[in-house]
Amino acid sequence: MVIDFHTHVYPDKIAEKTIQTLMSSAPAVTDVYTKGTLSALLESMENAGIDKSVILPVATRKGQFDTINKFALNINMNHKNLVSFGGIHPDDDDIPEKIRFLKENGFKGVKIHPDYTDTFIYDERYIKIIKECAEQGLKIVTHAGADPAFDTIHCHPKKAREILDNIRSATGEPFMIFAHLGGIRVHEDVKKYLLGSNCYLDISCSFSELGSWCDTTAKEVTDVIKIHGADKILFATDSPWNDQKAYLEHFRALPDISDTEKDLILHRNAEKILS
Repeated sequence: MVIDFHTHVYPDKIAEKTIQTLMSSAPAVTDVYTKGTLSALLESMENAGIDKSVILPVATRKGQFDTINKFALNINMNHKNLVSFGGIHPDDDDIPEKIRFLKENGFKGVKIHPDYTDTFIYDERYIKIIKECAEQGLKIVTHAGADPAFDTIHCHPKKAREILDNIRSATGEPFMIFAHLGGIRVHEDVKKYLLGSNCYLDISCSFSELGSWCDTTAKEVTDVIKIHGADKILFATDSPWNDQKAYLEHFRALPDISDTEKDLILHRNAEKILS
C-alpha cells in the first residue's frame, strides 16, 4: 500500500493555463510531470504503483472557498483512491462556520499556503484558522520554507515551532503537517526547531537528486526520519511538480530505513490520519 500525501490537480478547463501560470512565476521550476488534471494524476498513480493520493487545493484569494471545496467534495464522493483536503484563505469571512462545513462534509483537513496568500504563518488570521482546525479535529497541511515563486519565507521553522508550542489538538495528537521536510532551503532551522516536535513532516520536494529546487540529499532525508521518528513522516511527492514513480523508487531505495519504517511512511501514518 502506498499513499502520496501531497498532490495537486486543477479542473480540466483551467489546468493547462494554471500550470503555465505557475511555471512562468517560478522560472527555477523547469519540469512538470502531468497535465495537472484528475485523469492525469490517476494515470500517474497507476504507472507509479501508488494506491491513493491526497489532493491539496490552494485558495489564492478571498472568495474561492465555495468553488474550490465543491470541486474537492466531488472528488471525495466519486474517487475511492483520491482524498481531497479543503482549501481556505485567511481573508475569508466566517472562518469557524467554513471549517465546520468542511468537518461536517467529511474533509480530513485543510491546505494553507502562506506564500500564495502573502500572509505569515503567525498572522492572527492564520492563527484563527489553525486554532479552529485544532478544536474541530482537522489536520492542516502547510507549505513550509522557501517557494520558487517568492522571495519571502512566510512559514519559517522557528515560527512554526512557536505555533506548535502554543496550539494543541484536543487529543494531543499531531495535527499540523509541514510540507517539504519541514521547509525548503531552511534545513538547518528545521533541525533546530522542528525535529522531535509534535508535528508531521511530508517528504515532498526533498530529494536534491530528483530536482534542482530541492535542497536535501537522500542522506539528509534519512537523518530527518531517524531523528523526528518514522511515525511522524509522510510519503509525498508534490505531483505534478515531481514524478511519482521516480520519487517512490528513490524513497524505497533508501538503504538505512527499515522495512517497518518505510511501511509507516508509505501508508500507515497516512491511514491513521485519513481513518
